[in-house]
Amino acid sequence: MSVDLILGLQWGDEGKGKIVDFLTNSYEIIARFQGGPNAGHTLEFDGIKHVLHTIPSGIFHSKVENLIGNGVVIDPVIFKKEIENLNKFKIDLYSKLLISNKAHIILPTHRILDASSEISKGKSKIGSTLRGIGPTYMDKTGRNGIRVGDIFEKNWEIKYDLLCKKHINIINSYKKKIEFNLNEMNKEFFKAIETLKQFKVVNSQFYLSNAQKSGKKILAEGAQGTLLDIDFGTYPYVTSSTTTAAGACTGLGIAPKDINEVYGIFKAYTTRVGSGPFPTEINGEDGELMAKAGNEFGSTTGRARRCGWLDLVALKYAIQINGVTQLIMMKGDVLSGFKKIKICTSYDSEKKLADEFPFNLSENEIKPKYIEFPGWEKDISDINSENELPKEFISYMNFIEEELETPIKIISVGPDRKQTIFR
Repeated sequence: MSVDLILGLQWGDEGKGKIVDFLTNSYEIIARFQGGPNAGHTLEFDGIKHVLHTIPSGIFHSKVENLIGNGVVIDPVIFKKEIENLNKFKIDLYSKLLISNKAHIILPTHRILDASSEISKGKSKIGSTLRGIGPTYMDKTGRNGIRVGDIFEKNWEIKYDLLCKKHINIINSYKKKIEFNLNEMNKEFFKAIETLKQFKVVNSQFYLSNAQKSGKKILAEGAQGTLLDIDFGTYPYVTSSTTTAAGACTGLGIAPKDINEVYGIFKAYTTRVGSGPFPTEINGEDGELMAKAGNEFGSTTGRARRCGWLDLVALKYAIQINGVTQLIMMKGDVLSGFKKIKICTSYDSEKKLADEFPFNLSENEIKPKYIEFPGWEKDISDINSENELPKEFISYMNFIEEELETPIKIISVGPDRKQTIFR
């Protein structure tokens, strides 16, 4: 078995980019398997903060190939901007970055559709990033989409025009109108398509199969988090792809039997961007303090993240679905300074205690049941050994590990590569 997975166990924003970058030296290939530029993977090293949206997080390592898999949706305009930003660092992108010919393309009209649909929902909006992700996956499942391989075919623009006309008809059907200049958007789009064409486009499932046969180690990188999964997340407040371990199989064309380790990443607390139920959300001073200490603003959208205490009901559910073998706890440093720290161990719903994640979090009033722990004052962001961590932090972590019945192997105490502790 030569494929390991790394994925988020909460509502995304767990810090996957940092950990992929941190682990990359142990692999020959980093392969992104789902999502689109609604993802923002943040990496920080050598005093520089990098934010990736489509490109896998192993791109800064010279001896590693990076694959954008078939399960990803690509916005050529955003992709072009990412390439231009990375060119400043003299990375050999054209030999290190590969793209699946089956990855779908986000059109300008997908973005307009996304915005039109969200505005029309009014108070019922789901909190879309307005990047055109949902409409692109809808065209994919509706068998209307345009794939990367299509742009190399003759007269592919005829298919493009037909799909745009279909989108415009839908956009015009919405009562609330938005302003857009499709001619200008198309100019930018087709320039970006030429950039996309310069990269190595591959039959990714065969590329990965041959890599496995030759003994190469592969790390599959997910985006968003388990609770945003289209099937198992807090529907309808979810993303449009399979964010769980199953998504690595469909998003890369790898067999389940080839999966080895499943690394599950979670924050020492919980955050959520956009709308949707959030049982352990903290309203008030503690929530504001947590958001400020954790710099909880979306790296893609800049939107403030809602903050709350750690939810073990949701975490157990995510571990079960993904078959997690190892845990990675992020942002432990953010909790420094809290006098008391809480962990949700069950939900109280209609006078019944439940430790199973419910069908619909917002169906009934769900009240989290907490266990309280003493906090710690010490700043732990400069600590590089588990033995130096405060005893209160160790107790907090040990309780989580015991409850989840899964080992916590890595602790992150800051955004930089170096602020990482192996256990």
